[in-house]
Amino acid sequence: MKSVMDAEINTMKTNRTDRPTTDDESGSSPDERDNTADADGAAVEVQPLSSSGAHAALLIQRQTRRLGKLQPDVLADHDPEPLHQLRVSLRRLRTVLQQFAPALVLPDTISDRRIAKVARHTGLTRDLDVLQQRLHGSLMPLLPAAEQKALRPVLKRLKRERRQAFEGLEEALRSGPYLKLLARLHHWQAQPRFTPLGEQPLRSWLLEWQAAASASLFLHGGWFATDPHEPALHELRKRLKALRYTLEPLEELVGPSLSRWIALLRQAQDHLGELHDLQVLSEGLFDPQRPGQPEISLPGLEAEIAKEQAQQWRNWRELADTLHGAAARQELQATLLDASRQSAA
Repeated sequence: MKSVMDAEINTMKTNRTDRPTTDDESGSSPDERDNTADADGAAVEVQPLSSSGAHAALLIQRQTRRLGKLQPDVLADHDPEPLHQLRVSLRRLRTVLQQFAPALVLPDTISDRRIAKVARHTGLTRDLDVLQQRLHGSLMPLLPAAEQKALRPVLKRLKRERRQAFEGLEEALRSGPYLKLLARLHHWQAQPRFTPLGEQPLRSWLLEWQAAASASLFLHGGWFATDPHEPALHELRKRLKALRYTLEPLEELVGPSLSRWIALLRQAQDHLGELHDLQVLSEGLFDPQRPGQPEISLPGLEAEIAKEQAQQWRNWRELADTLHGAAARQELQATLLDASRQSAA
């Protein structure tokens, strides 16, 4: 199994298409590519005898600090990257709070709902950033001059929508509820409180801490999709992201076998994210039901989008066959079980 998964990882660079260089991984979709955040936002030094609660508190501290550091640059709005990284940190913070909730004693004022409200604003603004970057950076240079000219009103519309979305984001980031949430998280970190479960060694509970994210994942209908436009693929992408984010905090304890799985999950998200981006772009440009949609003919652009969709679909199906196979499913379970057993040895 190791040789098969290593081979998949070695083909990632050759399978990856070019994307705008302002995002992580030298490119990004609105939803998931966040590899540059990993260096500062995912991996943390795990003490061999860390309790589950202490480890969760360290992860919360890491993301809370990053949110504060990123906010001035996001509000300045000179570069799209800080917004992307802030969105990633909000996701990671939500994941930690959900994943380790049974280990933590948190005040009621620290709620996922408040984080989600800000995250929605970052998502809308980020989506429009990526759509503009894709058009400008990778698609328009391939089009004939007539189609490039026809797209100018579309680009103006996207720019206007992005400006409106950012106004909502700015209001959310300056809002009292969000700032109070960050303050309460900092206050809790000064004297973190854990449940009896949170006092237990982290290694002893590796299986349980990832169970919610992996439960029924491989039964999801998206694995059996036969069309790149099926809605189930979008839901599967969210599930893969959730598993990746719950496995990453455990990576240092488990070792290379889990690192391979995280790399494959990231690649799966990449392919599904590309498919989603292209579908959103296509619907935004060619959906006649969209309010204010101009009646323009863009056969060259349609052809380029279709070509990219076909390539990403082939990439996804090849990787899905590996991830969804019996050997891979059993390997993930065995990896976590073996790591948990080491603590009892």
